[in-house]
Amino acid sequence: MTSLVALVDCNNFYASCERAFNPKLEGKPIVVLSNNDGCIIARSEEAKALGIPMGASAFKVKPLLEENNVQVFSSNYTLYGDMSARVMQTLAHFSPHLEVYSIDEAFLDMSYLKGRSACEQAQQLRHTVMQWTGLPVSVGIAPTKTLAKLANRFCKKTAGANHVVLLQNTADIAEALQQTEVGAVWGIGRQHAHKLAAFGIYTAKDLSDASDAFVKKHLTVVGLRTVKELRGEPCLQLEEVAANKQHICTSRSFGQPVIDLELLQEATALYASQCAAKLRRQQCCTSAVTVFLQAYPFKNEQAYYNSKTLQLPAATSSTLELLHYAKLALTFLFRPGYRYKKCGVIVSELCPEAQAQLPLLDTIDRAKHRRLMQAVDSINAKWGKETVTAAAQGVYDENENDRKNPWKMKSAYRSNRYTTHLEELLCVQV
Repeated sequence: MTSLVALVDCNNFYASCERAFNPKLEGKPIVVLSNNDGCIIARSEEAKALGIPMGASAFKVKPLLEENNVQVFSSNYTLYGDMSARVMQTLAHFSPHLEVYSIDEAFLDMSYLKGRSACEQAQQLRHTVMQWTGLPVSVGIAPTKTLAKLANRFCKKTAGANHVVLLQNTADIAEALQQTEVGAVWGIGRQHAHKLAAFGIYTAKDLSDASDAFVKKHLTVVGLRTVKELRGEPCLQLEEVAANKQHICTSRSFGQPVIDLELLQEATALYASQCAAKLRRQQCCTSAVTVFLQAYPFKNEQAYYNSKTLQLPAATSSTLELLHYAKLALTFLFRPGYRYKKCGVIVSELCPEAQAQLPLLDTIDRAKHRRLMQAVDSINAKWGKETVTAAAQGVYDENENDRKNPWKMKSAYRSNRYTTHLEELLCVQV
């Protein structure tokens, strides 16, 4: 076993982000709500100890939250995304090879470390991340990515692990596999766990002892890679460059039902512009735009769902063009009399920007569009997201009454965006 992979996982990431800028929250139960303050999507350890279930509707557990003085926050994705970027930048100082796996997890290649020095380096990593970002992390180290996931799981379940677990020698790996239910293995899940139980496979150790032929027959080649990883044979390489998406979707549920076409056009324009910005970040263009519109049933009202896809005459990533086609698609979908609760924009048939085919009789000054989009992206990168927007998105003050902007998501408990908005910076009085 010559490879060594570390999985760094931020502890209770959303709750920890809130605590980083409000030390008074230390030791208090915290929950973070989903879009429109609907369901609980994150809990601190104190909230878990109270028995607050993940995914519970906020209004159903409101008495429990109030009784235990639980601190409730709306999702603050701007803050969480920026804090995630800061953590990943910090981790890059500890390894030349880094795979950002999710908003709060990353794999690091630590093959250059051996034995005890790996644990010492992990502790130094934890100290540095805490010092530079204020966020606690756990580190699981093992010869493969799957075993590193397992080691990280033991970080949080094993008392005295000090948030670092190294699984390197055969005996330690075998013991960890024996203590792990097969459904808890990364890539297996509950459905496969039920299937494997019928063959007497209940633990990760049972699965690692199964023959290659059996695994390939019941779990396909993908499952076989997982089993080999459990045996200490690296099969999953670090993906240091994220693969481009095959399609991009931006959608939100509205804070309040919307009945006016003009307001729906504003919401659609926002989602189309966000799709365009994402396209430019991965240097791609789209040849098809889909808009969907949904009205949920209220009392005796009927539900409504419809979508419209438009093929573009030329692949593009220009916000101006996508706004035009998204608005056109919406006019096909809108039906008066419904109270709409959600809409969204999907861009598909993506291709690299350099390979986009232009029509022979193109009437658009694409060089001008490109310069304009570069200027907008540059300003927004420097001064904050949506500093410059299209007029089609509407002009609203963020603190205005939601009745003026009903499609805006509810976020009654959102904290400040401390790291990305000048007017919301943390102020310290001395």
